[in-house]
Amino acid sequence: MKKSWFKEWGLIYYPIGWQGFILSILALAFCIQVFLAVDRNSHSVSDTLYGVFPFIVPTLLVLGWVASKTSNQRE
Repeated sequence: MKKSWFKEWGLIYYPIGWQGFILSILALAFCIQVFLAVDRNSHSVSDTLYGVFPFIVPTLLVLGWVASKTSNQRE
């Protein structure tokens, strides 16, 4: 029997296994690091948003995809 990493809760997933927690922490750390690096060189809010978009959105999409594939499916 396969152990689930995430559990579905409405439209989002939350981690229930140690793999899910590690993956979520890594994604969060990456997003924070990107935000700080981009914001350091930005002159406005729009500069920051344009700079972080190509990194944070794909990271969250991949995290959501992995969560959907490793979650317990409703039957």
